[in-house]
Amino acid sequence: MTEALTQIKQGTHEILLEDELRTKLKSGKPLRIKAGFDPTAPDLHIGHTVLLNKLRKFQNLGHTIYFLIGDFTGMIGDPTGKNITRQPLSREKVLENAQTYQAQIYKILNPDTTKICFNSEWMNKMDTSELIKLAAQHTVARMLERDDFHKRYTSGQAIAIHEFLYPLIQGYDSVVLKADVELGGTDQKFNLLVGRELQKHYGQTPQVVLTMPILEGLDGVQKMSKSLGNYIGIEEPSDEMFGKIMSISDTLMWRYIDLLSFKTPAQIQQWKKSVDQGANPRDIKVEFAQEIVERFHSRAAAQQAYENFIARFKRREMPKDIPEVTLRTETGYIPIAALLKQANLTPSTSEAIRMIKQGAVKIDGERVSDRALKMPAASNHIYQVGKRRFARVLITDN
Repeated sequence: MTEALTQIKQGTHEILLEDELRTKLKSGKPLRIKAGFDPTAPDLHIGHTVLLNKLRKFQNLGHTIYFLIGDFTGMIGDPTGKNITRQPLSREKVLENAQTYQAQIYKILNPDTTKICFNSEWMNKMDTSELIKLAAQHTVARMLERDDFHKRYTSGQAIAIHEFLYPLIQGYDSVVLKADVELGGTDQKFNLLVGRELQKHYGQTPQVVLTMPILEGLDGVQKMSKSLGNYIGIEEPSDEMFGKIMSISDTLMWRYIDLLSFKTPAQIQQWKKSVDQGANPRDIKVEFAQEIVERFHSRAAAQQAYENFIARFKRREMPKDIPEVTLRTETGYIPIAALLKQANLTPSTSEAIRMIKQGAVKIDGERVSDRALKMPAASNHIYQVGKRRFARVLITDN
């Protein structure tokens, strides 16, 4: 039991309450471990895997994972950390995203001891009177103790009534599943504790709450998020995944390693010691990048991604498989910013202009500095934005 607790605590932010977890582990019974995910975006990123890796650890210790897809709560929209009311998703979009979740989680979790649940299974059956009884278990004053709700309330920003239902429904999920332990990010602590209180109300032994650190995105500032563009998707091509990891700062690298690497604490400490003694942090980053790519692709893919990285950035060679794009013009030319957007090298013309100002745009290897540059019809060049985005663009006026 001591060894199991040690493995569970490693990398964990907080356990509420640890004595209760000890008692549950001592029972020797397989525990019901719950974690909920709202399918608000179709792809999982490596920030999600901080929690998924801990779930796998519980599986390795003999426990059962209840992977809850919040298809019902996803239509409410999780207000956690938001300073505005989050827009709910359509039922169709939620189900579409949920399907991709199921395919992706088995890159990490063992399907034999994973039970996938949808909270619409019980919430769609709950009538209005039952929902009112559930809402009666919490006060508005208690809801306003939540940091994000409190900030919005004191600043005069709107809080929709349905947002108060979100923590209650998440907590009720724990009642239905009879969860022994629930995992979530540190920003989910309030919601997880609501689950404990509701279980007590329904006569159940309250779940232990285990919170995991939240991984910062590639910018090193904000939470990793696809909507912010600072993410590494677990289904991204191996070259893209490797390149993104190599792009993080030497300081942020240690945060990623501490939260994502399967190396032992002793091995990671040895890495840190070697850098303190003069080793190049890039060498450590390469090892870590290969570890992550191998986890989601293969050892061969990791090695190839490394070789491609060396070829592209150390020898300054172009990638072998550059996508080809044909753009049409009726004016005889296309402004450079519009071209970069139309070729999907930047999400917008304003971002294209920003990248040009930063010196991050090249044509056939030559840096572009003129934001007013116009590319004529019949031109055929290789365009590069940043270190990893390339396209061969042919402009035609046909």
